[in-house]
Amino acid sequence: MTDFIPYNPLEKGNIGASVAVAMLGRKTRPLASLPAFDGAGIYAIYYQGTFKPYHKLSILNQGDDPQVPIYVGKAIPEGGRVGATIDPLPTKALSRRLREHAESIKAVSNLKIEDFVCRFLVVDDIWIPLGESLLIAKFSPLWNMSVAGFGNHDPGNGRYQGAMPRWDVVHPGRGWAARCQPRKETVDHIVSEIEARLSNEPSLIRARFLAEQPRGSYKVSPRAES
Repeated sequence: MTDFIPYNPLEKGNIGASVAVAMLGRKTRPLASLPAFDGAGIYAIYYQGTFKPYHKLSILNQGDDPQVPIYVGKAIPEGGRVGATIDPLPTKALSRRLREHAESIKAVSNLKIEDFVCRFLVVDDIWIPLGESLLIAKFSPLWNMSVAGFGNHDPGNGRYQGAMPRWDVVHPGRGWAARCQPRKETVDHIVSEIEARLSNEPSLIRARFLAEQPRGSYKVSPRAES
């Protein structure tokens, strides 16, 4: 029985979980108007709009305490991919990454940047990948899993032989994506997958239950100011 196994707060999974919980405790901010700030870390983006295929997700994310992110990501400091430094130079990687996402949303024809909010947490570099992985495992965010490609960058001239990302099939407008090769899946095919998933997603069912409970009927951690 796990009740009799000593708890180790320094075990990797427990530290990663504490990072994820800390990020979820941050207040939300409009994705459209984030200032530049220092640091690298993890983040979650939430959708609150009226795009019909995301309706069941959007209703869980109304108000100032959205329940289920549509996308989770990380921003590591320069040199972080190769472990170039133990003490990295100052960076604005996290705010820059969130602004890149905002520009992607602004470019498309069927989403409004005003319908997105985010939470983020500046994190010591070593815990960034683990925190992101645990959040993705917890929520299986739609744009990380079923509608992949939101976080992609322009591959550059001469590298458009790959198929257009599924995200851009559903949300056309990014110029570089239009230069990629057509996908076999149609918009209708991907949308049908989205709707089927949002009808059966366990994390959404759990979040809906919590959202419907009167405040005070379950324990809610205080929201930390970021």
